[in-house]
Amino acid sequence: MIQLYEFALSGNCHKVRLMLSLLDIPYQSIAVNGADREHKSAEFLAKNPLGQVPVLVDGNVVLRDSQAILVYLARQYGVAQADFWLPSDPVGQAQVQAWLATAANEVTRGPNALRLFHKWGRAVALAEAESITAQLMAVLETSLTKQPWLAAPHCTIADIALYPYIALSVEGKVALTQYPAVCQWLARIETLPGYIAMPGIESQVHV
Repeated sequence: MIQLYEFALSGNCHKVRLMLSLLDIPYQSIAVNGADREHKSAEFLAKNPLGQVPVLVDGNVVLRDSQAILVYLARQYGVAQADFWLPSDPVGQAQVQAWLATAANEVTRGPNALRLFHKWGRAVALAEAESITAQLMAVLETSLTKQPWLAAPHCTIADIALYPYIALSVEGKVALTQYPAVCQWLARIETLPGYIAMPGIESQVHV
């Protein structure tokens, strides 16, 4: 059985949990004790030398990085839906990759950083995080006003990659109501068969 090493309140871990649920893949959740810095232990570093969650173990396959894990799950377990979740045509694949890069860069440095600051009092470059978040949310609003999903006419792993930290951005003092198209996109994801939430996410299905 697949094992997922994770933090319960990590958006990066949640996107993997969400993808596993959408694909109806059974797995074992292994909670990593962040307070005890278990993710920096020698045992964990053998799985991910960067000392970060999530880590997915599937037999002999050990994968780090939430975006990479989404790619693996789509290709390995999407089966007939593989091209649905991760298009194989050059343009579709490039569009997805662009948004995966956004999830790793702007989302991390923007909404995620604001959440770390406002929820846990972590030291961040606050002005930069606010600026990046404002720009990102404007880009998302414009894109989602033109089309219902980020990279294709249907939901792909691009949408799953961005979803958690955008949905959790209220914990970073982002006023989601200013972005109606983004809220409608969040609601579309939340009505997908197999959707699961996490603490901190306020459902947008009513929007």
